[in-house]
Amino acid sequence: MDISLLIKTVAGLIVVLGILIFLLLLPKKEKDSKKVSSAKKSKKSKIKTDLDSLRYIIRNRISSNKQLGEALDLIIKHHGNIPDKLGIRVNPQFDKYMEVLVTLCRHPNASKDIIIKFDKELAKLNPDYKSEINDAITKGLNSRL
Repeated sequence: MDISLLIKTVAGLIVVLGILIFLLLLPKKEKDSKKVSSAKKSKKSKIKTDLDSLRYIIRNRISSNKQLGEALDLIIKHHGNIPDKLGIRVNPQFDKYMEVLVTLCRHPNASKDIIIKFDKELAKLNPDYKSEINDAITKGLNSRL
């Protein structure tokens, strides 16, 4: 066997090995950048704004004071207007808001400031339901341990 052929073969194998290593490392960097960009997106859209997701945050006993405040602000912003009363009777959708009020009052991390702020803003947006909102707050505070 000729020495020049052996040297050319080894050089060719080194080039192929270098290309394979480059291709192996290249997709890994792209995946990392995709993970970082998806992590940034997930932090921005961390809290869903539908009423059921926000109610879940309030029902969760380990939610912090800050999380409760953010959830209540989003409820006021996106779901603050309760549908009109049906004559003398309250709208059946008010039950969801009543549950939020009672659960909020019973939450271990809820402060008086959060409760009062939510009460005032909800009553301001829905003056027809003011007495029902006050009743729900009273019921929640009376059941607090």
